[in-house]
Amino acid sequence: MVQAQAPIRTPFKIPRSVLVVIHTPDLDVLLIERTDSPGFWQSVTGSLDADDEPFAEAAAREAMEETGLDAKAQGHVLTDWWLENVYEIYPQWLHRYAPGVVLNTERIFGLCIPATRPVTLNPREHRAQRWLPWRTAADQCHSSSNAEAILHLPTLVRVANTKNKG
Repeated sequence: MVQAQAPIRTPFKIPRSVLVVIHTPDLDVLLIERTDSPGFWQSVTGSLDADDEPFAEAAAREAMEETGLDAKAQGHVLTDWWLENVYEIYPQWLHRYAPGVVLNTERIFGLCIPATRPVTLNPREHRAQRWLPWRTAADQCHSSSNAEAILHLPTLVRVANTKNKG
């Protein structure tokens, strides 16, 4: 007689995540539309996979998983913007986190690629993509914190270019 095994319990999500604004030097920004929420346009997002996963590794992993873009590819530059958002987790997602966890800390990154190009979406997560000028992209974002991050883009790119020249 075979005994039934108890289901393996998945660990709770870690309440630390990344937001990756994918853009070109001309400040065109990639937005992707969520599969489960038509009209919900966003940048790449995702939680850390382990407590000790560095934010930069999570940003590179999420960019690859959600768009097929390799942050380490020639001409691609992943930059930690050293900005964080702390926000309340949507009630419908609280069950994914440990009891009592209600806040998530999101670290913001930019991933600059040389030019716009079609990306490979994970159909379980996203159903459409579009490249837009940065102001238009900010206006199209569902999340106000995502829009705010995009609005920082011109300043952050200018600062990064100044550092690289000096």
